[in-house]
Amino acid sequence: MTLEQQCQVTAVTLDMWQAYANAVSETLPQADIVHVRFHISQHLNDAVDSVRRAENKALGKVGDIRLKGSRYYWLSNEENLDKERAEQFAALKKSDLKVARAWAIKEMFRDFWGYRYAGWAERHFERWYAWAIRSRLEPIKKKARMIKSHLPNILTYFKHRISNAVAEGLNSKIQTIKASARGYRSFEGFRNSILFYCGGLDMEP
Repeated sequence: MTLEQQCQVTAVTLDMWQAYANAVSETLPQADIVHVRFHISQHLNDAVDSVRRAENKALGKVGDIRLKGSRYYWLSNEENLDKERAEQFAALKKSDLKVARAWAIKEMFRDFWGYRYAGWAERHFERWYAWAIRSRLEPIKKKARMIKSHLPNILTYFKHRISNAVAEGLNSKIQTIKASARGYRSFEGFRNSILFYCGGLDMEP
């Protein structure tokens, strides 16, 4: 990238790893950092799953199997569940389970992205953070503190409205290709497979 091109970059999307932010600040000091929605959701899902695993283990010791096989419910978007699964999940999410509380906190954060202005989003975050930090759920509290420490670079989303969703989707496809093949003997073979499956080829005869 030429110096002229670098100067035209106004924003860069990345996850919350500090090394990435440092690199952007050094090479593109004029550009805003926009932390990616996908990775924040991933962190909150990890927290919910940590609560679920610990609670499932504790309940299993007393013969309570309510959480057995429920991982998919807590980590999926509720609107994507089919009717049968939605009915099964409805009872779980309204229960007094710790994971139900963790899930509700995670879901409240989703509303953050729906605001038009950064100021309103920040107010929503403060309400969310107050609930999360008082939740007595350590995985949730840990992620809440991490998100708060990066909040200025999360709020830049409302200035630029950009994400790396396309890149994440492409990376997911590449990982699926790699897993399906169970490895490649050479980089060239791996590259050809990526180009074949992700290159948008017209396969019609």
